[in-house]
Amino acid sequence: MDSKQKFDFVKNRNKFFIISAVVLIIGLVVMLTSGMNFGVDFKAGTNIDLVVGKQMDSAKVEEILHGLNTSGDVKSKYADPTIGGNNSDRVSIRFDDVLDDATVNTIQKAFATAYSTEVSKEINTVDPQLAKELLLKAVYAVAISSVLICLYVSIRFEWRFALAAIIAILHDAFIVIAMFAIFRFEVNLPFLAAVLTTIGYSINDKIVIFDRIRENLRFAKLKTDADLVALVNDSIWQTMARNINTVLVVLIAAGCLYLFGSESIKLFALAKLIGLTSGAYSSVFIACSLWYLFKRNSLSRSKKKVAA
Repeated sequence: MDSKQKFDFVKNRNKFFIISAVVLIIGLVVMLTSGMNFGVDFKAGTNIDLVVGKQMDSAKVEEILHGLNTSGDVKSKYADPTIGGNNSDRVSIRFDDVLDDATVNTIQKAFATAYSTEVSKEINTVDPQLAKELLLKAVYAVAISSVLICLYVSIRFEWRFALAAIIAILHDAFIVIAMFAIFRFEVNLPFLAAVLTTIGYSINDKIVIFDRIRENLRFAKLKTDADLVALVNDSIWQTMARNINTVLVVLIAAGCLYLFGSESIKLFALAKLIGLTSGAYSSVFIACSLWYLFKRNSLSRSKKKVAA
């Protein structure tokens, strides 16, 4: 198929810029108004995992916890309990406050009494200071990794590629954050790992296309804006099959983790699915168009100097 008959990514760039902007703006509005649904890793509180050894249902669990609250033994608010395990015999409950040992023992005894069995527990507690420190370090991790990637791309390619890449990978990271904010998914340490993984996979996709653009630049004679548009579009189509195959393999792996993994890993897999999809999308529709805009301005200035 002739390149003129194929989809023109550069010509339609504004449509994709608008789509991304709308999603990011909605996510930002939700974050500013409602905040993120931080898990116990980034929010002070106590997470209790109870192994009952018998099949549980959410109605019974809510009844037990409601009875504790009305009796005054448990004064902390709690999130919706998550039931898991091989036979739905494990429940995870996150409380907004740091619970003392007496309160934890009261909860454990309540479940043991309700199900007439021994109950084992696992406690994870984060105090307010540690929660703030973890959140700050998470921001540092994303910022430092982004700067290092920018430096790497600048050294290997040029600053226009680096600027386009850093905008695009930040776009991918914020898309994941925006989707978690909009749909109120819990944000925890595995979520942070997924965001950092997204940045890594995202830059890999972009490097493949940028490398092809650089190769094509060596033999191209860019006299008009149409020549530059054709070069970018051709480079994207030449690497399309490789990018699709690479992303599909990782998406299948992440999808299997989400479908068959335990409850503790489902949100990590979900964040990876969103991030990988966004990374593939931004590599084709965002990053290359951004580089085109930067390069077009440089081409225009060069023509003006020659004319002068």
